[in-house]
Amino acid sequence: MPRVRGLVRVAGVLTCLMIGLVTAPAVHAEAGYAAYLDLPSVNGDGAGGGLNPALPLDPDSLRDALDAARAAGVEPRHYATLLHQYWLAVATRNADIDLAGWDPGRGVAANTATFTQVYVNYLRLNNSHPEYWWTGLAGLAGGSFASGFFDMGDVSSIISVPGIHQLGDAVADLLRGTPAQLLDILPGDIRTLGTEGERLTAEDLVWYQTRLMIMQKHIFIDQVPMHEAYAAAGRAGVEEMYQAGVLDENAITAWREIADGTPGGLADAALRMTDREQNQIIADQWDVTSRGRGVMGRVLTYVSTIAGKAAVPGVRAPGVFAPTTVTAGTMSLRAPLPAFNWADRDTRWTYITGDLLPRYLELCANPAVARPVLAEPFSAMLGHGRLFQRLPDLLADMTAQWQLTT
Repeated sequence: MPRVRGLVRVAGVLTCLMIGLVTAPAVHAEAGYAAYLDLPSVNGDGAGGGLNPALPLDPDSLRDALDAARAAGVEPRHYATLLHQYWLAVATRNADIDLAGWDPGRGVAANTATFTQVYVNYLRLNNSHPEYWWTGLAGLAGGSFASGFFDMGDVSSIISVPGIHQLGDAVADLLRGTPAQLLDILPGDIRTLGTEGERLTAEDLVWYQTRLMIMQKHIFIDQVPMHEAYAAAGRAGVEEMYQAGVLDENAITAWREIADGTPGGLADAALRMTDREQNQIIADQWDVTSRGRGVMGRVLTYVSTIAGKAAVPGVRAPGVFAPTTVTAGTMSLRAPLPAFNWADRDTRWTYITGDLLPRYLELCANPAVARPVLAEPFSAMLGHGRLFQRLPDLLADMTAQWQLTT
């Protein structure tokens, strides 16, 4: 009997070991995704890497964890950041962007190639998926900001910052000949450019370039992953993002309209995505930028407004869309300068919905015209918008169209 009891004990031990071997993979599988559940998205400053440092950056590793969570029946809201990070990793891989090294805080030189590649990728997405109307607009409109970005890069090593100083000096000269009654009611940004533009430094420009890079990354993080999810998984891909809380009601409505494919739905989807970009994702960041560096935040955002003109056929420059006109008694002044600053939410949105977006939607409604425009290499678009090429005409127009009547 003792020998039998011993054999029973050995059999019991072996059974336990066998059970352990059988159940161990399940424990390890759970560990592969459990640590990634309920993680917050914490990369508010656009630092290098993804949404949370606890998550890997490799799409394959993220996909394995995501599939395990799905197979275990985890509700999407618990793996929201994991899901978003996966599509972000797919997006940067497809865009040929190094997610780990994409850090605006590393400076302009380290990010210049990525800054351009973001817009190249928007146009790639649109040319691969013509129903992606928003990405086409992002590529065309983004080109004007990219041109300004590189204009600033050209002069940031020169302390005189010649292009912007010339603009400021021209405004200052015109202000000196303007009656005080009109000066007092001119938009503050025009007066500030005239009085403070000459004080702008290379350091101010570098700061502003960094602000633009931060906003650019946040737009990409928000918008491109959902486009890649739809490209790879169709409507189910974005519906999962909606169930997880990554997308809100406005965004999923846009994707449902894209899935339906009607011209009216595609146009409304472009409006909804533009609204999300401008009024949800970067609105606060424009506020921070316009208040930064003392008055220089206003100077730089206003210069961007003067110089900015998207490569959309028929779109008007901001100063043509909303020129400054003031009247005091019998005197009036019409200045060829925008009566608004791009950094200000309401007036920015008025310009976008009053001119930029309607002209773009007209373009999209005619594919025979739209496809060649959207297929133009981004390097060519970039060249068209450079300020140093347009500055002589801009200064000439400013002098000729500064119209004072008494």
